[in-house]
Amino acid sequence: MAYERLLSARKKTVGTKQTLKAIERGQAKVVYVAQNADRHVIEPVLSLCAAKNIPVIQVDSMLALGKACHIDVGCAAAAVTEE
Repeated sequence: MAYERLLSARKKTVGTKQTLKAIERGQAKVVYVAQNADRHVIEPVLSLCAAKNIPVIQVDSMLALGKACHIDVGCAAAAVTEE
């Protein structure tokens, strides 16, 4: 299952802004990105992950990613910061 690490993580970020901050600080272990998110929203996350060699897992929908993060709305990006 694509969400295993996210569901079992002790700490995670939820949302594009928080995920970008975690990547910049070197805290993100793996990043999840919703495929149906607007490209201009997730492009900075994908670029930064490529530059810092952080693995990116593409998931089907923002709604499913939001549910995996235990929120009631969609989420474009999330990251595991502590396993």
